[in-house]
Amino acid sequence: MSFKPQVTTGNDPTWYSNALAFATKGEAEQNASDLSNRWMLVTGWRAVESTDPVTHTYIDGQLGDAA
Repeated sequence: MSFKPQVTTGNDPTWYSNALAFATKGEAEQNASDLSNRWMLVTGWRAVESTDPVTHTYIDGQLGDAA
């Protein structure tokens, strides 16, 4: 199990994710929050459970590949 960050943009109610998957919900939430600060028109962010393998880490505000 992993967690994926997701965002909504503009008036679109659809949640979108990318290829990133994290070991913890907190990492995915932090990444989604940071993404929302960099993108314009983000109206919401969250982290959801996924069956994808863990691909990344997010430690001390730094994104890295999972070892």
